This record gives sequence, C-alpha cells and structure tokens, in this order.
Amino acid sequence: MIFYLRTPQARQSAREAILTAPEGYVVEIHEETRSLEQNDHAHAALTDIAKQVEWHGKKLTVLTWKRLTMAAFLREIGHQPELIPALDGNGFDIVFEHSSKLGKRKFAAWVEWLYAFGAEHRVAFRTPRQAA
Repeated sequence: MIFYLRTPQARQSAREAILTAPEGYVVEIHEETRSLEQNDHAHAALTDIAKQVEWHGKKLTVLTWKRLTMAAFLREIGHQPELIPALDGNGFDIVFEHSSKLGKRKFAAWVEWLYAFGAEHRVAFRTPRQAA
C-alpha cells in the first residue's frame, strides 16, 4: 500500500494503516520518486546524446550513456559509485544508484546535468514529444 502524503486525509489514512498493520510489516517513508514527465525528459536527452556524441571515437547506446552519466552525476554531487572487478573476471563493473530510486529533486538535477553535458558537446536537444 502506498500513501502520497499530500493531504490531511492521506496522512490520516496512512496513520490508520500503520496502526492496523499485522505484526512484522514494514513502513518506509521517502521522497516521491521521479515522475513520468521527468522520465520522458531524461530519455529524450539520453537519446539525443547517444545519436550525436561520440565518446573516445565510439557511438554508445542510450543505456550506456544512462549508466555513464548517472555515475558522473553521482560523483559530482558527492556520492561514490564503485568500480568493482567483474564477477566473471572480465574487466570492471560500475555499481551505482539507479535512476528509478532517485527522488524527484535529485532526478531533476540529473536531467539538468544531462542538458549541461549535452550543451558542452553541442547536442541539439528535442523535446520529449519530438523524440517520441
């Protein structure tokens, strides 16, 4: 059960659910995660970056750009994604927070970071509607 704490009634419903929850249940309170509109902006920006930017002589996929930009963004705001030897012994893997777990404010900051990165690399961005 998820409660969006936007009104006094929603808070009261959450309180009642907590008081009547069976023993052993867990309550987690956190900032609301990204919106669909934010997600659309991020994927449009990542698609434009993937189509227009070469990194060290290579075109990268949208997923690779998502992982690289998220790792760079997190480092910039003081988080430390980990570079760990791969389980199969072939190279290294980056372990970091996934965008789906970011709160709205941090996700918005990442999208702004994407636009700044793209501007530095002369990306012509389209709106999410144009990208669809």
